[in-house]
Amino acid sequence: MGRWRPPVKRGSPYITKAGAEALQKELTQLWKVERPQVVDAVHEAAKNGDRSENGDYIYGKKRLREIDRRVRYLSKRLDELNVVDRVPDNQNKIFFGAWVELEDEAGTLTNYRIVGPDEFNIRENKLSMDSPLAKAMLGKNLDDEIVAHLPEGKKVFYVARIWYEKV
Repeated sequence: MGRWRPPVKRGSPYITKAGAEALQKELTQLWKVERPQVVDAVHEAAKNGDRSENGDYIYGKKRLREIDRRVRYLSKRLDELNVVDRVPDNQNKIFFGAWVELEDEAGTLTNYRIVGPDEFNIRENKLSMDSPLAKAMLGKNLDDEIVAHLPEGKKVFYVARIWYEKV
């Protein structure tokens, strides 16, 4: 069996300004700070002689490969992303970057923000625009009913509030 893997479908090429800044900050941290430190550690470990049993050398080289892979990914991804840094004209409709307050059938209110796939974080209630719930929300207006086909089944929500952060 070979190492071939089928190509991974890329997410939507949109990102908020804060998300782009976070990715750029991560790229700078990896390239300017972390990588030189690991290179120095590997260089010192290589001076110790036999590299086949040198843990610092082996794990340092592994960490360098991880850093280089992430730097390569971030560099390519940042070039292809479109930064959405303005608020839409119609703020009564759900578009990319919107904060949406949803009410489920039990009356529970939950806030979500629709962001790009590179910055989603469910703990911060940031949904990827490629997720089933976000796809169901996009284009809806205030008080609209949303039917989302989630992994646990079909759920119905109502749009209680829509707002956008000022850029």
